[in-house]
Amino acid sequence: MARLVPLGGLGEIGLNAMVFELGGERLLVDAGLMFPGPDFPGVDILVPDFTYALSGPPLSGLVLTHAHEDHIGAVAHLLRQRPVPVYGTRLTLGMLAQRLDEAGVEAELREFSPGERVRVGNHFDVEPFRVAHSLPDAVGLVLHTPQGALVHTGDFKLDDVPLDGRPTDIQRLGELGDAGVLCLLSDSTNAEVQGETPPERLVAETFARLLPAAPGRVLVAMFASQLHRVQHLFELCQRTGRRVVLAGRAMVRNVELAQRLGYLRVPDGLLAEPAQGASLPPAHVCILTTGAQGEPLAALTQMLQPEAEPLRVRAGDTVLVSARTIPGNERAVHALLDALISAGARVVHAGVEPGIHVSGHAARAQQRRVLDLVRPRAFVPIHGEVRQLAAHLELAREAGVPADQRLLLRDGDVLDFSSGEGRLVGTVPAGRIAQSRGGGGDVSAESLADRRRLAQGGVVAAAVVLAADRRSFAGPPRLSGRGLTREEELVLEGAAGDVQALLEEVSPALRADDAWLREELVRVVRRVFRERTGRRPPVVPLVFKL
Repeated sequence: MARLVPLGGLGEIGLNAMVFELGGERLLVDAGLMFPGPDFPGVDILVPDFTYALSGPPLSGLVLTHAHEDHIGAVAHLLRQRPVPVYGTRLTLGMLAQRLDEAGVEAELREFSPGERVRVGNHFDVEPFRVAHSLPDAVGLVLHTPQGALVHTGDFKLDDVPLDGRPTDIQRLGELGDAGVLCLLSDSTNAEVQGETPPERLVAETFARLLPAAPGRVLVAMFASQLHRVQHLFELCQRTGRRVVLAGRAMVRNVELAQRLGYLRVPDGLLAEPAQGASLPPAHVCILTTGAQGEPLAALTQMLQPEAEPLRVRAGDTVLVSARTIPGNERAVHALLDALISAGARVVHAGVEPGIHVSGHAARAQQRRVLDLVRPRAFVPIHGEVRQLAAHLELAREAGVPADQRLLLRDGDVLDFSSGEGRLVGTVPAGRIAQSRGGGGDVSAESLADRRRLAQGGVVAAAVVLAADRRSFAGPPRLSGRGLTREEELVLEGAAGDVQALLEEVSPALRADDAWLREELVRVVRRVFRERTGRRPPVVPLVFKL
């Protein structure tokens, strides 16, 4: 009996994780994270709740489609709970190994190559196939089951002339379609984008036009995983007489890894340390940097600080922002662009030069082409928010997939194929776990609720001191607050008397009960605020004894 259960990635961008079940075993495809929005104060990342994957039938392994954080960022979290073999291509496992080493997590990593069929556990027959994406060594997956083939595209685009010469294997997709595919699970990220996703070569042509024309230093802000782009920039800088300086820990780390594994060719003498770059004429320097999303601690943002010599952004620099703005980062990116312009740099971004960046995901025409090649009996859109999943389902309708087999799944839905077609048979718990990257561990739902209340309404600390007899107060209560409105601050200044009067109504016997007194202190302080402002801020009660 073949089943699949998404634990993340269906209804949001990121958090990708999908469980497949066959013959009493489970297989997990991808284990990604998601970056939280402002409604998660103090939280660095969100990871899937793997409780379902780790309960019941054994988890035979984890198979990774590629090395982006939204597909591998939760692997350490998973392996801390249950060590399982991890399968992936050479670069994917290399990038994962660095992250696991930083997290202090050991793993059994098993490398595979596109076209190589591997047995995972006792029942899973997995065939990776090559796909073009925005970083090298990405794959889609075929799971061969007794009910038929399940095709999972991973993140992909159709680029007939990719810079690395490794296009998506549409021949294999066609062969699978001819043989018959039970279900296609396909990337929906650009399902609302009409036409074709432009090829990566467009960005190369744009760089080739802009770099020679720049009179001073060129800074290229990009994702550190864009190794195709890095390779082209290396070659272009060598031809145009620019030395390359790498900025940002992730950029340095990825370039070193990709060079060691043979995915990057670095011309001799091309790379320069920051101090060396500072000694060269500006027109002979190109800086490849992280920070295109405006992250406060990223390299590009730090280069705007006065103490950032020798890489500090200055008048005469040209900054090429070669990355899309991740939804939710718009404000930070706009602030970054403003700061760069204020520093005197010329800034080129996709809003003024569309060819400065292209997506790594297929647009509608390419998604339709895959549907026509595979001709699945059932179709499940994956990797997207609900509107993107729905738009992809409309393409499946146009491609002739039957209405009852165009399946809009959400995280936790259980899709069963035992009858030879897809059928929703229930749901399982699926959710998100909030975490701190700094080693602080998981952030509970209760802590999140407290943080939201504090962020929205501030906090009041209320302190009372009991006399030595434990039955009377040594003085009036002291109230202090943080994050309050001006009206609440005025209430705070005059509220001690009212709070003391209410506390005096408490019987002397009850005052000796610390727990009861703290609860009463919270109640009376909130009552005073409610009567005067209509609001009840969180209160931290403090009871001291002489």
